[in-house]
Amino acid sequence: MKSTLSFDDWDVAPAALEIQATSAKTATAGDGTPQPIDPEQKRVVNGQADINQLAPFKYPWAWSFFLNANRNHWTPLEISMAQDVHDYQHKLTPAERHVFENVLAYLTTSDILAMRNIGLAVMEKMSAPELQIYQARQVYEEALHTWTYQHCIETLGIDQREIYNRYRVVPEIHGKIALANRRLHGVLQSGRPLTDRDALHEFAMAYLFFAAVFEGCWFYNGFSPVFALQRRGLMKGAAEQLQYIMRDEVLHCAFGVRVVRQLLDEENLTLNPQALRQMWDEAEAAEAAYAGYILREPILGYNAGLHLEQFRYVANRRARQIGLSEPFPGAANVLPWLDEQANLRKEKNFFETRVIEYQTGGALVWE
Repeated sequence: MKSTLSFDDWDVAPAALEIQATSAKTATAGDGTPQPIDPEQKRVVNGQADINQLAPFKYPWAWSFFLNANRNHWTPLEISMAQDVHDYQHKLTPAERHVFENVLAYLTTSDILAMRNIGLAVMEKMSAPELQIYQARQVYEEALHTWTYQHCIETLGIDQREIYNRYRVVPEIHGKIALANRRLHGVLQSGRPLTDRDALHEFAMAYLFFAAVFEGCWFYNGFSPVFALQRRGLMKGAAEQLQYIMRDEVLHCAFGVRVVRQLLDEENLTLNPQALRQMWDEAEAAEAAYAGYILREPILGYNAGLHLEQFRYVANRRARQIGLSEPFPGAANVLPWLDEQANLRKEKNFFETRVIEYQTGGALVWE
């Protein structure tokens, strides 16, 4: 059965949301009374409109992202992990436990990095409030995801000091975090005007990396080892929580890709092909090292080769959504079940009696 969320058909710039903004500009009075806001004065960056006035919208799609995100409200406490404790202690093989723990170790640090990047760097550079308000929700969601990983760690009795330090002491995990920090360094810089074309290009590349690689590939593909366990009836509570996180991340990626497209169009900016090639190559190398470590021993139904090939396939999809050439032509969709994980079916939790489909979550409309 076809998933209700088709990523091949996913349009990050839906025509239905493109509302032609009408001018609200009027002549100023002789006493210098401020003009009403003209939505055409709004821009992704370097805009001249009042940052405190939400409407009229120039980017109604951004407001739609905010409304849609609020339909996916959830907390980790809603999902039982009683069976997960038994699975973790008695059913997982050493190789499966290694995979599960190191996926958590990577994610715990990554979502904090994502929260800081959006909250401390990107939002201040956005000059339209409808963009900022969705990103404010995104900051909350990254904090929620961090809580979720912490909830899993506490519930399963994993040594917090040890698992939170893995990103510092395991080179293959540290490599991805270090690359992200380096790539996002330009975004985290404050005070550098984006009217400078070099600074603007650096910002566009950094935000593209964040949306398309960090969230769109590394996060999206990063949950799949745990979903592979779930498909065999293991760690179902943790995997269900990752499904809710994945729904959030799909929207984060879609929004970021849409913003990049808008930015490139407004600023008449062309990304340097060599810079793009280097970005994809570095991301692939970091993912290959990571996959080789967490899957140094294959688990049933999943291995490092599948993980890396799916990364390449998803990277091609992200590039197409931005309007760029595919970085890895011919990459195959070796995990066709992965897209389905973003859709929670209306079914009862095996360990509870309530229906696992939030009333608001069930109303999500995917962009």
